[in-house]
Amino acid sequence: MAGGKETPRQKMIGLMYLVLTALLALNVSKQILDAFVAIEDNIQRGSVTQLDRGDSAKGSLVAELATVTQDEAGRAKKAKIKKYLGMIEKIDKNVGAFIKYVDDLKLEMIGLVEGPESIKTAKENDKESILWKKYDPKKPLMPTRLYLQAIQQKENFDVPMHEIVGSEISKIDPTKAGKKLWDMYKGLRSSIVEISANYKEGEKNTWKLKVKEINKFSDFKDLDKQIRKMFAAPGNKVNPEDEEALLSIYQELTKLEYADHHEAKNIHWLGRTFDHAPLVGALASLSAMQNEVLSARAKAVNLLKSKVTTGEFSFNKIQQLVSGPGVATSGEEVELLVTMAAYDSDKNPEVTSSTGNIEIKDGIGHIKLKAGASDMKVNGTVTIRNKSGVPYKKDWEWKVAVVKAQGSISLPEMAVLYRNYDNKVVPVIAGAVSSDIIVNGGSKRSATWSDDGTTYSGFIVTPGAGTSISMTLMGKDKDGKSKSYGTYKYRVKPFPKPEVLDATIKKSSGARVTLILKDSPLKANFNVTGGEITIGNDPPISFSGSIIPAAAVAKAKAGIKVAAVIKYNGTGGASNLEAVFTVKP
Repeated sequence: MAGGKETPRQKMIGLMYLVLTALLALNVSKQILDAFVAIEDNIQRGSVTQLDRGDSAKGSLVAELATVTQDEAGRAKKAKIKKYLGMIEKIDKNVGAFIKYVDDLKLEMIGLVEGPESIKTAKENDKESILWKKYDPKKPLMPTRLYLQAIQQKENFDVPMHEIVGSEISKIDPTKAGKKLWDMYKGLRSSIVEISANYKEGEKNTWKLKVKEINKFSDFKDLDKQIRKMFAAPGNKVNPEDEEALLSIYQELTKLEYADHHEAKNIHWLGRTFDHAPLVGALASLSAMQNEVLSARAKAVNLLKSKVTTGEFSFNKIQQLVSGPGVATSGEEVELLVTMAAYDSDKNPEVTSSTGNIEIKDGIGHIKLKAGASDMKVNGTVTIRNKSGVPYKKDWEWKVAVVKAQGSISLPEMAVLYRNYDNKVVPVIAGAVSSDIIVNGGSKRSATWSDDGTTYSGFIVTPGAGTSISMTLMGKDKDGKSKSYGTYKYRVKPFPKPEVLDATIKKSSGARVTLILKDSPLKANFNVTGGEITIGNDPPISFSGSIIPAAAVAKAKAGIKVAAVIKYNGTGGASNLEAVFTVKP
């Protein structure tokens, strides 16, 4: 929320509050009420995402706890994980209490407007039910799932104002739910930040922070400044590595407490938000508060999780890590990445190699070398030092198989090319940065297409006359040098003839002739232009277009078969098709 540092999610929430506040004094239309419903639904989904973020980080700590060794280093790590899990549990207890309070408040307001029976039974995914999923004590951080579209009196604004604020926006009634809501919200800000910021690290550092309330600020830049000043206040000692995360958590749960509202001066946030707020708008605002709390919790859990694996040399097992291509073409530059799997962010590794140039960037050794004419074996060492400066060295080795550059041409559709058809051709050259083909016996053009979810880049090749076509595969290497990778010869066949989709003619109405290409991956379109119908030994009866008129079979008996010649054009060119039709009544 600080100036220039708001996340897209924070901006969305802030905009929602702004829209809600701007619309409160209006005669709210059905469209606006439905917009509130949509906003609230998105917020509910977002809350699930934030909950999953935090649970995933917490779950990884639980999983890691189960795998630590029983030696001295393992016992130390186990104690450390338990410490941070304990801090997370304290945060979750407080967050769960807030989620439950807000859930109860939302259901209370719905019950007062719609009647208690409306929220008595949960029916998930039922468009007639308001309550989709009840609060589950076994999942105390998961908000109740609501379907606000099912609320009949969405526009009711008396109940939210009365239950949360009271009769006057200028003064928050201390007996109403809003007072406790606000106190819990601010209390969460203090507790989450303090729990996350106060801990002992090793024997030297004890981090301390006493949070003070900041509810008045001119803009978000000013809020940022005030928070940082609080971090640096006498008696506080915040871990510099934690500062940005703690800042973000505090900002997440900070609202301007008093501000002008329309003509009224110095109105509390509760009054500004719930003044004449329709029921669905008030529910959306409450869900947004739950979302903010779950987001702050996720940030805190991830911050605490990071304390287990970063910033110290406390691994019980260290493994070198080398990555790079296992195959290279002759003359190609090969890059290997070398580091420790248990990398200490405070110290870069020291890397040696039997060949190539080494550069250390962001804790990773980059080794660049050229592949020769034969297979290569590169080796060296990687060293990392603990906080006392004691080195830990591991040998590493990497093998690169050197192959000659090769190329091929694949035909995704068929192993032949069809005359007068746009055949798709994909050239592939290993080790080349670009590829091309030279076509003898037809035309080509560059193209990109999708098929079954896969995107291809290649060429459209259209053969003309002749029974074969040759294509020469060309490519350019990384230096821009052009090279031929062989010439490939393919058969050229006439485009397959189609079949009649429905070979029946009704004496009463005739038939529309539709041609299709069966059992083929080829793409084709055909246009019937006319033809002839022959019944027995009678002279042929001609017709135009794709409709065989009923008059053509007027003299034929039902059930007999008649010969036909269908004229068509389209994919593959113009041609004739012989077919047999069955006469129907």
